[in-house]
Amino acid sequence: MQNQIDAAVEHYRKLLNEQLERVERMEKGAKAKDFTAMDKIVIGVCGGDGIGPIIVKQARRVLNALLKDEIASGKVEIREIEGLTIENRLAQNVPIPKETLDAIKECDVLLKGPTTTPKGGTMESANVALRRELDLYANVRPVCVPEENIDWIFYRENTEGEYVLGSKGIEIEGKLSMDFKVTTDVGTKRIARAAFEYAKNNGKTNVAIVTKANIMKKTDGRFSAVCHEVANDYPDITADEWYIDIMTANLVNPEIRSKFQVFVLPNLYGDIITDEAAQIQGGVGTAGSANIGDRYAMFEAIHGSAPRMIEEGIGDYANPSSIFKAAEMMLRHIAMPSKADLLSKALAICNEQEKAVVVTGNRDGATCKEFADYVMKTLDKIY
Repeated sequence: MQNQIDAAVEHYRKLLNEQLERVERMEKGAKAKDFTAMDKIVIGVCGGDGIGPIIVKQARRVLNALLKDEIASGKVEIREIEGLTIENRLAQNVPIPKETLDAIKECDVLLKGPTTTPKGGTMESANVALRRELDLYANVRPVCVPEENIDWIFYRENTEGEYVLGSKGIEIEGKLSMDFKVTTDVGTKRIARAAFEYAKNNGKTNVAIVTKANIMKKTDGRFSAVCHEVANDYPDITADEWYIDIMTANLVNPEIRSKFQVFVLPNLYGDIITDEAAQIQGGVGTAGSANIGDRYAMFEAIHGSAPRMIEEGIGDYANPSSIFKAAEMMLRHIAMPSKADLLSKALAICNEQEKAVVVTGNRDGATCKEFADYVMKTLDKIY
């Protein structure tokens, strides 16, 4: 057993050095893109796994319609990104094949379908790997339910926490297993800054800092402390402290939830609580997700690849609303707010007002294509 302990200690030493090197790279910083000054914007489109190619195909139709003038003039190029399927990743035994990653890095933004992560083993999630490789440190998820007076936006730290070393834990066979959680000052500062800047620029007055700092004293404790340090630069914004367990209860409490505006929280808690928030909005199929860094950005549906739907032969009945919301967020990111507003208005008409075509996820509802046709016709009416 001593040999296993020695190997574990050496493994931890290597991880610690790798993380310190990552901190040094982050401290050097990167300059954010100004899309308004760019002659050409390259949008990568990647289907992913399961229902991913089905919903992404329809999202691309919508983008082609909204951006037809920009595509014709050469201002926008949409590229198909191949090779991120689970079959290809398993065959190469890598989370992202090199040729696929190289193609993604040649784009400015990526609209991506859900990808499947194998259970067990050591293969890392493609999403986690992409967030790290592209340094997509801010996962941004809006949730809006006007009739409930809910208008939330979540800033989830995207490159640290439990996920950054999720496939690199230590195991003493037959005795114990340990995983690691990482919180850095520079990583926390930049996600906190993003949340408070959003609040300042959008007339918000409250940011909820969500942790479990009373238990995870080193990591969550540091996350909380750094967020409050950043909050000092925004005297007009109130920074409230909440523990993740009570916040999950607060979101389903009608007497308190409408007071919340902006949330900033570590990786794992953000992953869980944004799914809860999406369910309040109407289900994970209704919510889009942005993963934003300084150089790159990735936009995706909040849900998974739905292998059950594929196994049951009902993949064509998947709801594309989430990937459409992601496309809307992408249009805003690349400085095309009028296009985003059109898509937002069309989705509101189709999902909340008219509801002439309804996707249920089963054969009793519309297909993904039929709903996309409905959205396209609605866009034609309001364009």
